[in-house]
Amino acid sequence: MATSNGRIVTGRGGDRRNSVRRVLTVALALNIAMSLLKLTVGLVSGSLAVIADAMHSATDALSSLTGLITNNLSDPRPDRDHPYGHHKYEAIGALGIAGFILFTALEILLRSGERVLEGLPAIRVTGQELLLLLLVLGLNLLLAGYEHNEGRRLDSALLKADAQHAASDVWTTVVVLVGMAGAFWLKVSWLDVALAIPMALLLIRVCWQVLRRTLPWLVDHIAIAPEAIHAEAMGVPGVINCHDIASRGVLGQQVFIDMHMVVEADDLATAHSITELVEERLDRSFGPVRCTIHLEPKDYVEEGITYTGTHG
Repeated sequence: MATSNGRIVTGRGGDRRNSVRRVLTVALALNIAMSLLKLTVGLVSGSLAVIADAMHSATDALSSLTGLITNNLSDPRPDRDHPYGHHKYEAIGALGIAGFILFTALEILLRSGERVLEGLPAIRVTGQELLLLLLVLGLNLLLAGYEHNEGRRLDSALLKADAQHAASDVWTTVVVLVGMAGAFWLKVSWLDVALAIPMALLLIRVCWQVLRRTLPWLVDHIAIAPEAIHAEAMGVPGVINCHDIASRGVLGQQVFIDMHMVVEADDLATAHSITELVEERLDRSFGPVRCTIHLEPKDYVEEGITYTGTHG
């Protein structure tokens, strides 16, 4: 018999899509503005690093646009076609952002190679262009901090990934400023290319961080250690044994728990009351959760509490 607490859980803050959408709209507007400013400076000065950084900001804008699209699709409420909700659309959006980051890194490396083959032509830098880049840096810092704080407040994987992307743009802009300042004061044209390569490596690292955080969600990696779930369930009076424990989802946002359980009860009503207590305790400890419990006879007690297979 399968039991469930019957509640539809959409996260501690309920449906967060409107709040996430507002943040992404602000990010999109700022990223477009920064892309245009950087592109202007890059075309006037001929700086490869600045043009590459403008492309990075353009991918920021594209990632924000992708986030807006996937946010509209990621309704947390289950329906007939998606009985487990639509949360994974957010993860797909985060993967798209990782793709944009990787594309930018490869483009920077490609353009650096072309610049070396061209003999490192000199770039033209003025004080006004440096001031514009300082302005862009300030906007970058404000945007990264804003998205990071809102991502934590709303517990949105999409905003956290976009904030990571915005933070990487801060560092690339700093690198570009160093290269431009070197060309302005020291007349060192090769510094522009020399700084572009570590900038690309930094972006590849950011891409990996986004993938490492997002892929476990998409492949239904374990969300909560079965030992922790077992300890909570066994702490409820009337529970004799629980085994075959499985969990997936994102802790703190939405977790699905399945388990088999043996309880000290001879009637359905008592057994149901015990499982309700287990579900409430799990929700308090790990919530929000949607828990499905399969009740078994007393002679079905098993020592193993979870599954074993190829990976353990």
